[in-house]
Amino acid sequence: MSTLTWIILAAVAGGALSVLAAGAFALTARSTWVTHLISYAIGALLGAAFLDMLPEAIEAQGDPGATAATILAGILGFFVLEKLVLWRHCHEERCEGHESHRHGSNPGDHGRSGLLILVGDTFHNFVDGILIAAAFMESVPLGIITALAMIAHEIPQEVGDFVILLHSGYSRAKALAFNLLSSLATLVGGLLAYGAFSLAHGMVPVFLALAAASMIYVAVADLIPGLHKRPEIHATVQQVLLIGLGVASIEFAHFAVGSLAG
Repeated sequence: MSTLTWIILAAVAGGALSVLAAGAFALTARSTWVTHLISYAIGALLGAAFLDMLPEAIEAQGDPGATAATILAGILGFFVLEKLVLWRHCHEERCEGHESHRHGSNPGDHGRSGLLILVGDTFHNFVDGILIAAAFMESVPLGIITALAMIAHEIPQEVGDFVILLHSGYSRAKALAFNLLSSLATLVGGLLAYGAFSLAHGMVPVFLALAAASMIYVAVADLIPGLHKRPEIHATVQQVLLIGLGVASIEFAHFAVGSLAG
């Protein structure tokens, strides 16, 4: 097969398999688990952002200051995007955020967290496609190893993404469909890298930083405040353990990828 054919097959299979593997877990989980799994999702998001994307973005950029500025711009951008989603909702329906807050319930996510996660995941998948193409352009064996590593690395993060989509009010079928659609960005990144690698490669640190910014923003601004509604000691301990499990799963994925590459 030609190099381009390998890139297309690996990009499509890599994106779809990671989503389906994560979906097999998230879609079979009981609905009562979703609230508890939010803590795991927070850990997975923060782990992916701080242990994976930011180090890679800084290394690729070669300038920590520039990467930090991109992350700051990304966080501010996602704040504005979330405001626009809220503004649109408030013009289409009666806003009940303040009323819900007074009653101590969830003020209404209206799909905001899910939307932001899908945007960030699309950036991340796009970068994955560029990296897969770069590996295949070096050699087919390296490309295959890279694609397998991407799948292993994506699964814990995709589980967290699914949980957030379910928490945001998406049905299980819609959560799967939107994640599969987002995974197509892997193919777009691969094709762009094959056609204009120097241009696509230069985008890697920017897209990695933006993907990290979306995950940090969603975890800190949208998800962690909800955990404070259960201040009991046993609930707090459970939340900390699950957040730690989410971070550990990302670290384990790093270890698995390193072993595979070795």
